[in-house]
Amino acid sequence: MKLRGIDFGNVFGASGVQGFFGEGWFHKIWKPFGLDFTGMTFVAKTATLLPRKGNMSLTRHYTPRNPFSGCVKIKPLRGVMLNSIGLSNPGLGALLGTGRWQKRTKPFLLSIMSLADTSKKRLEELRLMVETIGFAKDSFSAPFGLQINLSCPNTGHDPHELIGESAKVLEIATSLGVPVMPKYSIASAPIQAIRELNNHSGCDAICVSNTLPFGWQGVDWRSAWGNETSPLAKLGGGGLSGKTLRPLVCEWIARLRDAEFTKPINGGGGILCPEDVKHYHNAGASSVFLGSVAVLRPWRVKAIINQANNLNWR
Repeated sequence: MKLRGIDFGNVFGASGVQGFFGEGWFHKIWKPFGLDFTGMTFVAKTATLLPRKGNMSLTRHYTPRNPFSGCVKIKPLRGVMLNSIGLSNPGLGALLGTGRWQKRTKPFLLSIMSLADTSKKRLEELRLMVETIGFAKDSFSAPFGLQINLSCPNTGHDPHELIGESAKVLEIATSLGVPVMPKYSIASAPIQAIRELNNHSGCDAICVSNTLPFGWQGVDWRSAWGNETSPLAKLGGGGLSGKTLRPLVCEWIARLRDAEFTKPINGGGGILCPEDVKHYHNAGASSVFLGSVAVLRPWRVKAIINQANNLNWR
C-alpha cells in the first residue's frame, strides 16, 4: 500500500503488537513457537501527549513488567482475547526522547491519541502532539506515517464524539507533511460518516477495526466469549479482539466500498490463518494488519504475512 509515494507494504502490525519500538511485548515468549514478523510493517504502540499509567505496569524500558497481567484475558481455544491495557505509556515526549524511532531504516507508522474530555481540549492535545513530532521530524532516518487512534474503547469518553472530530483532526495532522491514517472501530464508526472522508485531502487512508468494547450489541457475547459478563468489568469491560471480529469487519469494509469510498483501507481483526487474509482482500481492503494472532496463533504469523504479500491489493 503506497501513501504519498511511500511503500508501506501489504501487511501492517496492529498498533502495539511489537511494542513501542519493535521489540515486541510477546516476542521472547512466542519466538520458540515460530513467531516471525519479517515482511510486516511496524506500527508503534499508541502514545498520548502526557504519561498515562493505564492498567499495565511498564519497566524503565517501556515494556510490560508482566505481559499477562490482570488487564489481559485470553481464550486461545475460542480464538479471542480481551484487554483493558488503557494506553499505558510514558508520553510522546519521553518516547521521542529515546531516539529509537528516529533510527529506524524502513517506513513505519507512529500511533497517537488524545484523551482530553472535551472536543476543544482533544484537538489542542492533538495539535501539541503533531508539533512535538514535527520538532523531531528531520531527525528521522526513514519515512513514517501517522496513525491517529479515534476508536480505543478503554479511555472513558464517548467514541461517537471522536468520529465527528475527524475532519478537524485531519486538518491539524496535515501540517506534519506525512501520510495520515485515522483508525476507527466498527462499533462507533457509521459508514456514511467515514464515507465523507473520501473527499478530505488530509485523509490518506483509514484503518479499521480497533477492538470491540465488551457488551457491544453487534456481538453475541455468550457465543464469542462464553459469558455475558466481562472478566475485566472493574477495568471498564475491555475490548475484544480475535476470531469474532473478522466477518464483522469484512462486512463493514464491503459496505464502505459499496458506498463508493475509494481511498485505501487497512483492515484487520480476527486474522488467525492465511485464508482469513483473502476475506479482507475480497471485501475491498487495500492491506491488512495483524494483532491478536501473535498471541493466539503465533506459529501462523509468518504464513499469514506471506499470503498478504503474495496478493495483488487494490
